[in-house]
Amino acid sequence: MPEIYGNIQLAVVHDNYDNGPSTLDFADNGSTIGFKHDHEIAPGVVGFLKAEMEFSADQKGGGQGLTDLDEAYIGVKGDRFGKIWVGSDDSTYETAIDEIYNHYEYGTGVGGSYDTGEGDLVQYQSPSWGGLKVGAAVQVNGDSKAGSKSYPYQLAAMYEMDGLELALAMDSNDGNSSYSSSKAGSDPNNENTYGLRASYNLDNLRVTGEYQTRKDVSDVYGVMGIYTMGANTFSASYQLEDFDTPDNLKSDVWALQALHNLSDNMYVWIEGYMYSGDKVYKYTNVQGNDAYTDRRSIAAVGAVYYF
Repeated sequence: MPEIYGNIQLAVVHDNYDNGPSTLDFADNGSTIGFKHDHEIAPGVVGFLKAEMEFSADQKGGGQGLTDLDEAYIGVKGDRFGKIWVGSDDSTYETAIDEIYNHYEYGTGVGGSYDTGEGDLVQYQSPSWGGLKVGAAVQVNGDSKAGSKSYPYQLAAMYEMDGLELALAMDSNDGNSSYSSSKAGSDPNNENTYGLRASYNLDNLRVTGEYQTRKDVSDVYGVMGIYTMGANTFSASYQLEDFDTPDNLKSDVWALQALHNLSDNMYVWIEGYMYSGDKVYKYTNVQGNDAYTDRRSIAAVGAVYYF
C-alpha cells in the first residue's frame, strides 16, 4: 500500500510598502496532501512514485479543493547507478544551489535568475563517489508548450566531506519561462545561469554562502546562518541582487526566523523581512496604477501540522 502524507500550513501576514499599501491577511502557506510508494524491481533496483497536490486550507468556499500540482514523478534508483526520475519535481539546479530562498516558510523572494521550470523534467543523480555526486536534468518541452519546442538543461556537481558541502550548477535557460509556475513571464535572454554554494555544519550551527549570476540579468549574493537549540531553530540571512541595468539598480533583504517544534508532527514559526532597493518593489496605488517604492517589510507568523 502507498504511504499517505500531508500537511496544513496557515499563516497571518502583515505586508507594508513604504508610502504605499499596508495589508494584513490570514492565508494558506502551501498545504499539501500526497502519496508515496516504492518497490523492489530486482535485487538492488527500486522503483518509486510520488504525487503531491496543493489545496487552500484558509477558505471553505469558492471551490478551494485540490488547486494545483506540486510534485508528481516516477523513477528507479540503485546503489550502483544512482537515481533517475521523470515528471514534476524541484529541479537539479534549485536543489543544489538555491538553499536560502527555499529555507524560509514564507520566502524571501530573492531566488536565482534561472528559468527552467519544474515540470516535464528528466533528472539524474549519481551515487556518491567519495563524497562527490553529479546531477543533470533536461526539460522536454514539446510543440504544445509555451515558447514551442525546446530542451533546456541543467548540470550540477555536489561534494560533501565531514561538515563541508560544495555545489556548482548551471541552467541553460533555453525554454520559455512562462511554462514555469514560479518564474512566470518572458525570458529576459538566453544566457546561462551559474550558481555556487558552500555550506558548513559545525555541531548545532550551519552556515551557507551563495553566488548566482546571469549575464545581462543580475548577480545574486547571499549568506545564511542556522542555529539549532533543542526544539528551537533560529535563522538569519542577507541577500543582495545587483541588476545588470544601465542605472545599476540593486535590492537586498534581511530575513529572520524563529521556529519551535511543539511535537514530532507540529511546529510554529515567526519570520520578518526587511527589503530595500532602488524603487524595485511594485504595488498598485489607489488610482489602480503601478507604483514603485524602495522599501518593503513583511512580518509573518504561522503553524504547520504534518503527518
